[in-house]
Amino acid sequence: MPCGVASIALVGMPGSGKSTVGRHLARQLGWKFVDSDHEIEHAVGCSVRTYFDQHGEAAFRDLEAQTIASLCQHTGTVLATGGGAVLRPANRQALKQHCHVIYLRSTPEELFRRLRHDTQRPLLQVRDPLKRLRDLFRERDPLYGDTCHFTIETGRPSVPTLVNMVLMQLELAGLVDPMQVPATVGRVIPPLQGM
Repeated sequence: MPCGVASIALVGMPGSGKSTVGRHLARQLGWKFVDSDHEIEHAVGCSVRTYFDQHGEAAFRDLEAQTIASLCQHTGTVLATGGGAVLRPANRQALKQHCHVIYLRSTPEELFRRLRHDTQRPLLQVRDPLKRLRDLFRERDPLYGDTCHFTIETGRPSVPTLVNMVLMQLELAGLVDPMQVPATVGRVIPPLQGM
C-alpha cells in the first residue's frame, strides 16, 4: 500500500499505454482504476468520438476538465487521463496538486506503429496520422513534462516491465512501501499492442 501519495495519474500521448499500465498498476497496489475518457462516455452515453463529432473539441475539453477536477479528489485511485487532458492549465494544476503524475513518454513513430489501425481516436482520423502524431507530440510533450513528477520512456518494454518501472520510481520517491508491493515477475500480462 502506498504510504505517501493519495492518487496516481498517468499522462501521455494517445496510445502510450496509460489505460493498460494503469489497470495493472492499480491491481498491484490494490487500488481502484479509473479512465477519464470512460467516465465521460458513461456520463454522456456515447463514445468520445461520437461526442467529439457532435459537439466539437471545445465542448469535449470542458466536459473533460469537469471530470478530471472531480476524479482528482478521489484517493486510492490510479487515473488514466485522455491524451489532450494537459491542454487545459486547470487540468495540469489539478493533476499536479492532487496526484502523483507519471508521464508515459512514447515517440510519435512508436505511437504510429501501435495506432495505425485505430479508428476510435478522433484526432487521428486524418490523411497523415504520423504527421498528426508528430504535431501533437511537439505541442504536448512540454505540457506533459510540466505536469508530471517523473517520466517513463515507454519504448518497447512489456507492460509488466513498465509497471515495475513505475513502481520502482514510486519506491525511490518514498511513496510506496516496497514490502507491500507484490512482485510482478512471472505474471503474464499482454504486450502493449492494441492499447
